[in-house]
Amino acid sequence: MKKLLSLTLAGACAAFLASAPAQADTPVRTIKFGHLNNTDHPVSFGVQKFAKLLEEKSGGKLKVREFPASTLGSELQQQSALQGGVQEMSAPATTSVAGIVKEFGLVDFPFSVSSFEEADALLDGPFGQALIDKLPEKGLVALGYWDLGFRNITNSKHPVTRTEDLAGLKIRVIPNPVFLKTFEALGANPLPLTFGELYNAMESKAVDGQENPFSVILSNKMYEVQKYVSATNHVYAANIVLVSKKFWDTLSPQEQQWMRETADETRAYQRKVSREAAQKAVDQLKAHGMAYNDVAPEERQRMRDTAQPVLDQFTAEYDPAIVKLYKDELARIHK
Repeated sequence: MKKLLSLTLAGACAAFLASAPAQADTPVRTIKFGHLNNTDHPVSFGVQKFAKLLEEKSGGKLKVREFPASTLGSELQQQSALQGGVQEMSAPATTSVAGIVKEFGLVDFPFSVSSFEEADALLDGPFGQALIDKLPEKGLVALGYWDLGFRNITNSKHPVTRTEDLAGLKIRVIPNPVFLKTFEALGANPLPLTFGELYNAMESKAVDGQENPFSVILSNKMYEVQKYVSATNHVYAANIVLVSKKFWDTLSPQEQQWMRETADETRAYQRKVSREAAQKAVDQLKAHGMAYNDVAPEERQRMRDTAQPVLDQFTAEYDPAIVKLYKDELARIHK
């Protein structure tokens, strides 16, 4: 009888352990999440929201530690760290990813979208997914796109109200071929510098100006070294949420599901706070003494027409299937 009871209890214990959630055996993981922005920037707000939701969803098994303000290096340095598996996550501008998947340069084509709704439709649809699908072979996994905003020009010389105002201006641009060639076509003298070098370059007058979304201009106190801010809205800028594939492959299917669900839930929140911040940033930049000006729609069109040969040149160098998808999607969302 005792032997039977012992066998019964052993069987019950085995059955209980077999039915216990796999989560109980999942080790606690700490995810290093790096980015370039300060903690008062919407990208940081997105990281903080992602961290909170992921910890709740995983029951504390997945924790995120934020490394803001280029603590872990430039975007390219962090990209290499992800590929090497020594950093788990980052949220760079899509421009920096064009160095390994050149078709990401299509996201940065000037004047391709004119509203947030158009931008979201382009990136959340088949085109944005086609770009994401190219990343695993490069050692990266993407969980979607966050908002950075429309890019606008600042400088220390004069307002930019038309194409001719860019003539000769030394403008810092992201080290990206599309940006370099576009600003060359517009008559500027583009200088490719990392973001970490930018403030000192403006302060020392090594560059006359730069281009970034309003919230980035404000968060990094560019009003201290720049006088004019012009709403060119020349490029819609997005961040992409990246995960090291080496790290991703160590996750269980359940952990990967938690990561994807959390990214989806965070995306709407991050875009909302980013776009609200952009609206407030203009008034704050004015309050700090910057001279603000709009750019007329017809002048934006002139800039686009001037840059068109550059765009034609680059599309000829990209994967024809991706280019066709890009053009088809733009035609769809512009209807």
